[in-house]
Amino acid sequence: MIYQKGSNLFNVAIYIRLSREDGDKEESDSVGNQRKLLTEYVNKHDDFILYDVYIDDGFTGTNFAGVR
Repeated sequence: MIYQKGSNLFNVAIYIRLSREDGDKEESDSVGNQRKLLTEYVNKHDDFILYDVYIDDGFTGTNFAGVR
């Protein structure tokens, strides 16, 4: 979270990670559900501003292919 000086607002980001159980789906059910739940949570807080959504959908901690 980044505190904006002079205000009571916080820029927040959502980080969503693929669950192994979802296999090779285009976008996993887990990712879709996480996005929905976390976005709803952020929207319920007047002092949160959704800055960005980061999705790790297809890479594990041991597979860094495509990560720069």
